[in-house]
Amino acid sequence: MRNLNIICVEDQKEVLGALVKDLEIFETHFSVTECDSAASAKEALEEIDNKGGRVALIICDHVMPGQSGIDFMIEVNNDARFNKTRKILLTGLATQQDAIVAINEAEINYYVEKPWDSADLIAVIKKLLTKYFILTGIDFNDYKEFVDEEIINKEFGS
Repeated sequence: MRNLNIICVEDQKEVLGALVKDLEIFETHFSVTECDSAASAKEALEEIDNKGGRVALIICDHVMPGQSGIDFMIEVNNDARFNKTRKILLTGLATQQDAIVAINEAEINYYVEKPWDSADLIAVIKKLLTKYFILTGIDFNDYKEFVDEEIINKEFGS
């Protein structure tokens, strides 16, 4: 298992497959874990943490059976082990109230509407991973192809 992880949580198999396909470029340096529910994502978080891994990013669907993506992200946000983990809420059905709760209580870092544009999603992921590297102090030089150079230049100078 690679030390840095990206977790994808989506209950629709086809959508999860499309999301994971878009993330293939990250698999050289990150473990990408597929979860079909908040419950399976919680198990993945525990397993990663128990093995000493880090969760750099969670991409989570909003509307899922059992527990909503927002409620799951609120739990993650309240867990100190994952306080630096970046979070994307993926949705096609959110209301304004849902967005407010996601931002205020789950502290999501980005909100992506379905269907998404692959290039835009990858750009967002690179921005969030860059911020994760900065927050955690991880040497991003080992991950140059996955960082946003504009953020690096602003943070550290050219």
